[in-house]
Order: sequence, then C-alpha cells, then structure tokens
Amino acid sequence: MTATAVESVRSQRGTTLVDLSLEITNQMPAHSFFPSPIFLPYVDHEQAKSAGLGTPDDLFTYSINYLATLEHVGTHVDAPLHIKAGGDPVDKVPLDWFTGKAVCLDLRHIPDLGDIDTAELEQAEQAAGVRIDGHIVLVCTGFHERHWPNPSAVTSNCGITAAATHWLADRGSRVHGVEGPSTDKAGTRDFPNHRVCRDRGLIHYEWLVNLEQLLGKGEFQFTGYPLKLSGGSGSPVRAVAELAG
Repeated sequence: MTATAVESVRSQRGTTLVDLSLEITNQMPAHSFFPSPIFLPYVDHEQAKSAGLGTPDDLFTYSINYLATLEHVGTHVDAPLHIKAGGDPVDKVPLDWFTGKAVCLDLRHIPDLGDIDTAELEQAEQAAGVRIDGHIVLVCTGFHERHWPNPSAVTSNCGITAAATHWLADRGSRVHGVEGPSTDKAGTRDFPNHRVCRDRGLIHYEWLVNLEQLLGKGEFQFTGYPLKLSGGSGSPVRAVAELAG
C-alpha cells in the first residue's frame, strides 16, 4: 500500500520531489510503546452553517479536525532530549540539522528482525556510488511495503547495530533515517542505536516511506523540518527528498 496518493512531483525548479512521509490517519499503527493517534472531524462545513457566518446569500463555512498524538507517531524525528536527560529539545536543535545532502542505501536483503551492521553499510555505500561524508543517510529495507498497515508493522522491523551507528558517526553523518517505528529492531531492550546516538550526539528519523524511489539516484537533498514544539522530545515531520533532473 502506498503512503500517499501522490508520491512524487516535479518542482518549479525542474527537480523531482519525493514524499517520504506516512499519511496520518485515525488509530494508525504506532510503536508498541505508544498509543495510536486520534484524528477525527471536529466541525464540518454542514455543521458550520449554524454559526451564521458570511452573508445570507454567501455563507462562509469551514472544516476543522481534531488531532491528538504523541510526538513520535508516524514519520517523525527524535530530538536529543528523547534519549538524553538534558539534551536539546526539538525547538533548540539547529535548523540545518533537518536538511542537507543525503544518500539512500539499499538494505532490502536484511530480513525482518535482522541486524544492519558495519559490513552491510560498507557494501551498500559502495553500491550507491556515494562516499558518505557528512551525509544524511536513509536506509531502505523494503519494510514498509512488506508490512504496512498490518499489525506486524510494529513488531518486525530490523535494527542498526551499535557498531554500524558508530560507523555513520565516524563518517560525519549526524543524521540517519529508517522505515518502520524504530532504528532499533522490534522487541529490543538494549536499544544499541539509540544509545550510540545519545553518546555521539546524533539524531534520526523513523517511519520514513517511499525510500525505494531513491535507490540508485546517488546524492540528493533531504528536508524534514519539525514543528516548533517548546521542549519537545521529537516531532512529526513532512520528509521530502529532492532529486536533480
């Protein structure tokens, strides 16, 4: 199942914009630690007629929805505060952390509940033809296409090992992103990726989609700005890749 009705579109600059964001729906699957979001109609246009707005011959009506969610549901970014006491909240992380040159690595051979280790990253880097040097690194495992929107989407994701996370940090990559609800595999109590991110000062995106469209494209621009949540431990984002040509 596709994540959005329109996954990519040509921009006015002549580039291609690929939507990497999961559509937010009422009671959609969330990480097993978290409740699903509530997203329901609050007022629709028919109900709004009773407010008597506009003029008798030209009524003004409106539509508003109610949204209640944790910060870490759907496509989102984790702020340092999420994993480190005293870490920066999402509104204090510099904006340039949420955009920059990026590459997508093909790890679709990694099985559900498998480990993405250093050797796998090295091989995928070589296949991508882009040497990681300060890049935002997105990891395509095909997980979303295999599982969404089934319950297995929150119980089957693979994870990035501690060694692989250090490998990314050593190459100047301070941001990475994955499909599924976590950078650590489902059921873990060790959270190796999150702990290395805590210790090395990294952030990451979770529940990205449509990553298959980025494979073989080389270097591109990634953007995933958070909401300006005061003291937020993370935020939903609209993640987008911009491909040249």
